[in-house]
Amino acid sequence: MRLAQILFSQGFGSRRDCAGLIAAAEVRLNGRVLLDAHEDFDPAGLTLTVQGQAWPYHASALLMMNKPAGYECSTKPRHHPSVLSLLPMPLRRRNVQPVGRLDEDTTGLLLLTDNGQLIHRLSSPKHHVPKVYEVTTRHPVDETHAARLRQGVMLNDDPDPTLPAGCEPTGPNTLRLTLTEGRYHQVKRMLAAVGNRVDALHRSGYGALVLPTDLQPGQWRWLAIDVPI
Repeated sequence: MRLAQILFSQGFGSRRDCAGLIAAAEVRLNGRVLLDAHEDFDPAGLTLTVQGQAWPYHASALLMMNKPAGYECSTKPRHHPSVLSLLPMPLRRRNVQPVGRLDEDTTGLLLLTDNGQLIHRLSSPKHHVPKVYEVTTRHPVDETHAARLRQGVMLNDDPDPTLPAGCEPTGPNTLRLTLTEGRYHQVKRMLAAVGNRVDALHRSGYGALVLPTDLQPGQWRWLAIDVPI
């Protein structure tokens, strides 16, 4: 693939923008300045340095973010900034989207990708991808409360009980709740149904993925597109 096409595919602007970056000596490979926009490279495993920053080539982008509170998972946020504002411009130009949504006050593991098929597979309730939440409650919880949640609770918009895939108390006011579906304010409504309230909500796991302890709020990292989820 030609160098200018590689930059274009990775979100570095229009073809003219990409040619301009090359002409301005802003693109390097292993310390070598690349000045020929038509030079061919095998993009697989390629990492270019663009304007001083390393950029690995990814045909499809898949990212993990530790979402901080106060951000909306939306391309058109209404009351808070979008999580997309935490990403560098090349990724935003690639139309990277959140996989599902976390409320603005919910923190933790958020996946983002520009792969529409992957978004559909991970978001579809048919695939029952488990999502693990660490819940801080207003009132104390114990095994009795966890058992009530495991038995299923009634929500206003569903005639059938809503059951978690797992629920266990982890402290006097904390629960670990695993869900395989995603309904509007589901965790908050489930806790309300058993007479409690959610004071804080943090997603620690998504499928086989666990949020790394060294990924700080607002930070993100690349994932391989074929990573098991």
